[in-house]
Amino acid sequence: MPGVDRKLGQLEDFESSKSIIVDHRKPLYVGAIDLGTNSTHLLIAAVDLALNTFSIEIAEKSTTRLGERDQETGELTEEGMQRVIDTLRGFKELAASYRVKHLVTAATSAVREAPNGREFLRKINDELNLEVDLVSGAEEARLIYLGVLSGMPFGDRPHFLIDIGGGSTELILADGRDARALTSTRVGAVRLQRDFIKEEPIPLKRQVFIKTFIEGSLEPAIDKIQNRLNTKEKPVLVATSGTAMAIGSLVASEDANSPMRLHGYRFSKKSLDLVLDKLLTMSPQERRKLTPLNDRRAEIIVPGALILQKTMEMLSSSEVILSERALREGLIVDWMLRHGFLEDRFSFQSSIRRRTVIHQARRFAVNSIRAEQVANFSLSIYDNTKGILHDDNGGGRELLWAAAMLHSCGKHINNSAYHKHSCYLIRHGELLGYSQSEHLMVAAIARYHRRSLPKKRHEEWQLLQTRPERQLVYDMAILLRLAVALDRRPEPVINSIEVISNPSKVTFRLYSRKDGQDLSLEQWSIQRSMGLVKQHKNVDIEVIVMNKK
Repeated sequence: MPGVDRKLGQLEDFESSKSIIVDHRKPLYVGAIDLGTNSTHLLIAAVDLALNTFSIEIAEKSTTRLGERDQETGELTEEGMQRVIDTLRGFKELAASYRVKHLVTAATSAVREAPNGREFLRKINDELNLEVDLVSGAEEARLIYLGVLSGMPFGDRPHFLIDIGGGSTELILADGRDARALTSTRVGAVRLQRDFIKEEPIPLKRQVFIKTFIEGSLEPAIDKIQNRLNTKEKPVLVATSGTAMAIGSLVASEDANSPMRLHGYRFSKKSLDLVLDKLLTMSPQERRKLTPLNDRRAEIIVPGALILQKTMEMLSSSEVILSERALREGLIVDWMLRHGFLEDRFSFQSSIRRRTVIHQARRFAVNSIRAEQVANFSLSIYDNTKGILHDDNGGGRELLWAAAMLHSCGKHINNSAYHKHSCYLIRHGELLGYSQSEHLMVAAIARYHRRSLPKKRHEEWQLLQTRPERQLVYDMAILLRLAVALDRRPEPVINSIEVISNPSKVTFRLYSRKDGQDLSLEQWSIQRSMGLVKQHKNVDIEVIVMNKK
């Protein structure tokens, strides 16, 4: 993997990076620290060595305002440096309490540009015995790419990535295999606020000046990434960073269907324009009263939103998707790549959906043998009843598999009405690689695999925004009902199934694990769904028990 040799911070019980001792039965805790212009962040990840993936255990942030440099010399101030050192001392103790063995770090534009930046890093090393890696703008962009890649499917479509920081904005053109262009521009929310905004609300003439400055600053980066596009390619725009999340929160607060999580949330440029128009009329005091914004974010949200707006204009992007994963997660992925826990970026990306579902199943102690059997039954029914029990063109197959793997996770809370608990856990859990609508659909399929059918008053049903989404959930839930009907006993008794369908009838041939085994329970269980299938699909069901295959 190309890139710098990331340094490891040394906690008292840290292992050497050259002799990593691992137990694949237990997670390995790795920490990532990002010294940004506005904030210092700590992320602690539990690396699953069996699945070659990771989950976020804890994320901490302290507003250290390192970018508030001396106006005459451009140096980092003593106050800012001390705030960072105090924060790092606390982060070190927190990491040690989580038994973090490896800590990777990155300092970005504020330290990069300050004349005393390297001296500050030496001071951190002297006082805290912690080595901080100073990354270049291009390296910062590469790490952001890895972070976004770890939490969002790219498929075969190229993506524009934008990370609006305090002192710089990274723009990236990438696909699932590689980053085609990595750029870093010295325009950020804190920098614009400090250099150009002296009066608020910002006068119209100053607004025009700032927008022109942003456009001129971004132009070389925009030209570079657009020149790397192939003919007829139309990339998706993905935004990350605290500023992008804050903008998304403001947009979502105006959305009738406000999302549970911002990761994967989409909003239009029109929605951004409306929010920004309101922000531009407000004073900092008025912005602080907005629920989605903390005090510091309220100070810099306007220049950050102006950067996003201008970028969308220059890229002709009508919509943006939010990613909660960025630089810190990229540090974790980079560490995993360099230490052999990932073969390459593409293998990590290509299996992201499968790994995140399996991880959630383990998290909620799902019986893996039974879940996998239900998933196999579900896919067999799906594959052999197209045009009979469903008319899906392929997109629902993966959603059905995910719902089948997680349909019983609600038993982690309570066996009673476990399908409702499963829906709740799936909705509020992390399903990386799934869009917001897909995430809701997986939860709804699990919700309706037993007991009552969808009703208009159900929240899970109301969250599905289109008729095709609801139809797909309905059809996949029926298939999952049939598959779960074949999984009624603690120990599997069915070796395999064969599904044969025609326009009027679907026949299930059940092959037992042992010759002569009684499968009357399974027959009865499927028969309970016959009326439902007949009512909604006008199809009969036949169940035939076969000898061991």
